[in-house]
Amino acid sequence: MSTRGKSLRWSSKLFGSCRQGHPKNMISSAIIRDAMALPEGTNLGPYEVLSCIGAGGMGEVYKARDARLDRFVAIKILSDRVSEDLESRARFDREARTLASLSHPHICAVFDAGHQDGTDYLVMEYLDGQTLAQKLETGPLPLREAVRIALQIVDALDKAHTRGIVHRDLKPGNVMMVGWEAKLLDFGLAKLKLPDDGPISESTGLPDTALGLVLGTLQYMAPEQLEGGSIDARTDIFAFGALFHEMVTGRKAFHASSQASLIAQIMSADPEPLSKFQPMTPALLERVIRRCLAKNPAQRWQTARDLLTQLQKKWFGF
Repeated sequence: MSTRGKSLRWSSKLFGSCRQGHPKNMISSAIIRDAMALPEGTNLGPYEVLSCIGAGGMGEVYKARDARLDRFVAIKILSDRVSEDLESRARFDREARTLASLSHPHICAVFDAGHQDGTDYLVMEYLDGQTLAQKLETGPLPLREAVRIALQIVDALDKAHTRGIVHRDLKPGNVMMVGWEAKLLDFGLAKLKLPDDGPISESTGLPDTALGLVLGTLQYMAPEQLEGGSIDARTDIFAFGALFHEMVTGRKAFHASSQASLIAQIMSADPEPLSKFQPMTPALLERVIRRCLAKNPAQRWQTARDLLTQLQKKWFGF
């Protein structure tokens, strides 16, 4: 399969399929906003759209060519909810600038942001690989590989958290594996604490967050997130614990037959021990993950730096 074919395959699985685009000569700002599908050849600033590679809650994602630097990029067209008023757009612009300055080898880079004909868009690094969710479809990872990926993810979280950026939707589908390297996707688009903001909560942040709306992916959400309370770096640490548990065991840390039962599990039950599925799992690793998954944020690792230090100290040789 060609490189382009591989990229389309993982992208459509990650974001969902795109709607059919319109003929080029019919494109207008109204079509962009309403249909959220751009035909091949559409130009957004210096970027030429080549193909739609997926869709998600924030909008649609396209493969494009940067005419200035002659490279492929990924462009995310943001939904109306993000770009429908001036206040929302101003906040988005501020957050995009912060994210663009967040340079880390394990975070998908944001190169640019723009606004054209009523459409807000982000220009991101174009990645060719598979998601961690796809990788886990074949079962648990070897312990050495799981720890290596975990170290990369925590290092990325530490970098972002020190800049006031909380991911809020850390899950296998938002981790791209490019060769041996993990890259976090959609990092920080959900929640960014800026110097003039109050406490981060579900009712503040990007304009697509309606009052009282609980955002994220249920199986990786911390109790405080489910309750619609304030979130911070420790919320990401809980999600990381669920992710790490899944890498080692090949099973979701929390799983149930109904949404209500799943919420009850996250709020009050502990996941099954790693050793039940991987008997050779070190007890120290079990304790590290269990602390990540503490129901009370005060009982978790308080920062990604603390967690990274523990992982490096105990398993740096992996």
